[in-house]
Amino acid sequence: MLNASLFLLIASGVLVGIGASFTGLGGGFLVVPLLLFMGYPAQKAVGTSFLVILVISISAVIAHNKFANVDYKLGVLLGLGGIIGAQIGSRLVEHVSTANFKKVFALILVALAAYIFFKK
Repeated sequence: MLNASLFLLIASGVLVGIGASFTGLGGGFLVVPLLLFMGYPAQKAVGTSFLVILVISISAVIAHNKFANVDYKLGVLLGLGGIIGAQIGSRLVEHVSTANFKKVFALILVALAAYIFFKK
């Protein structure tokens, strides 16, 4: 029998998968706050979020491919640059406290939301 926290994690994963596949934002914008709320330090929340994103992304690519909605060349080129950026970012986050990370992350989400909301 599943206990309540395991069920909550799986249900949260379903919601993150829907949100990530629908918006293309990867799900980190949902997973990181969830893990921070659960008491994880920022660095572990970010690292775990990437594992979640990897699993969801593989499934989402398969699903979107069925509708011919994947530009593989563009994806690979952006991904190659992302490999470099990920190495830099993972080292930078080690020097940021969880409290400061929460503030920066919140500002990024608010700025992104405002941009999307007000863009014509």
